[in-house]
Amino acid sequence: MADIRPFKAFRPTKELAGTIAALPYDVYSRQEAAAYVNQHPDSFLAIDRAETQFPDDFDMYDGKVYEKARKMLDERIEKGDFIQDSEPCYYLYEQTWNGRSQTGIAACAAIDDYVSGVIKKHENTVEAKEQDRIRHVDTCGAQTGPVFLAYRSDASISAVTKEVKEGAPVYDFVSDGNVRNRVWVIEDKEKIGVLSEAFRGIGSIYIADGHHRCASAVKTGLKRRAGDPSPSADKEYNYFLCVLFPEDELEIMDYNRVVKDVSGLDKSEILTAVKKYFRTVPYRKNQAKPTVKGEFGMYMAGSWYMLTVNNSMKSGDPVKGLDVSILQNTLLGPVFHIDDPRTDPKIEFVGGIRGLDELEKRADQYNGVAFAMYPTSIRELFAVADAGRLMPPKSTWFEPKLLSGLFIHRFE
Repeated sequence: MADIRPFKAFRPTKELAGTIAALPYDVYSRQEAAAYVNQHPDSFLAIDRAETQFPDDFDMYDGKVYEKARKMLDERIEKGDFIQDSEPCYYLYEQTWNGRSQTGIAACAAIDDYVSGVIKKHENTVEAKEQDRIRHVDTCGAQTGPVFLAYRSDASISAVTKEVKEGAPVYDFVSDGNVRNRVWVIEDKEKIGVLSEAFRGIGSIYIADGHHRCASAVKTGLKRRAGDPSPSADKEYNYFLCVLFPEDELEIMDYNRVVKDVSGLDKSEILTAVKKYFRTVPYRKNQAKPTVKGEFGMYMAGSWYMLTVNNSMKSGDPVKGLDVSILQNTLLGPVFHIDDPRTDPKIEFVGGIRGLDELEKRADQYNGVAFAMYPTSIRELFAVADAGRLMPPKSTWFEPKLLSGLFIHRFE
């Protein structure tokens, strides 16, 4: 039973929504963030990445950076760039990109549901990345970037969503990457009751994207609870900002691999190793983009090959059966000696949004080998999480990304 509740969001004024809303903090390098904020000083990225307000050589994890973020957020609220709804609301958040739309519900999820496993993860987190966001969230007293959650589709939620979208949105703007963003406020008590009850009937909710944001928000909430002399279940630190999407509206993109160091193997040796596990078809001048599970495009030395895994390597195990696991267990580990892809410098990961041309470019740059993957499905993600297991790193790539600064959950 999931505890998903409405909240009184701080959100931009209608006129400023498109100016303030920004891509998540973690899609930028430090240099990219500084350049973007220099060109877009009113973007929420300036608060999410407050080191942009300091010299380039300033320690981005210095306490002054987080204090600056808090100060900037307070100033923007006091200035009137953000308004707060007077009563707890749910919010519909629709994104349309490349002819496909996905509509989620912005809300607050209970940190206890994460602790108990109602909200399920499929990736491990890195402590250093957690600590950065913990300090940001704790110092600001707010969650500013939502966690991307998914659930199995529910007829009651879908009906409310359809009805609300018949009205006019409070925001309607196009963001970077040509993504159309629309938001509706759900303040009707009856609709709020229907949604709350529907979520209470959902036994499992899944982290699609934002594992570090989620873990950081939960740990901050638990810290606040432990330090509260009079803790209460109704206090805002018990909840974290999220947007929940039905599974049938989500699409996972491919997350591709480039082997930078082929361990001294030449082209013929690599092809011999590949044929042990795969049927191999040269694609000559055409790019080999997989169209079904079990297919892998391979590029090296100017040539593409389509690899189809042998039946003997397929598995009904939710983790071993993933294409990313098959590639790891047949080639990346045994042939290229990449035993821990999370930390090994011999491998790079390339989001599918960059296309296969980017794979060719990087493989040629390193005299390496690139692999184009067939996307992991949302059902595979659910199966791994339901089994209490973890996916290999970089198994999923979601687009479009949820924008930060559209909804802010303050818990103090």
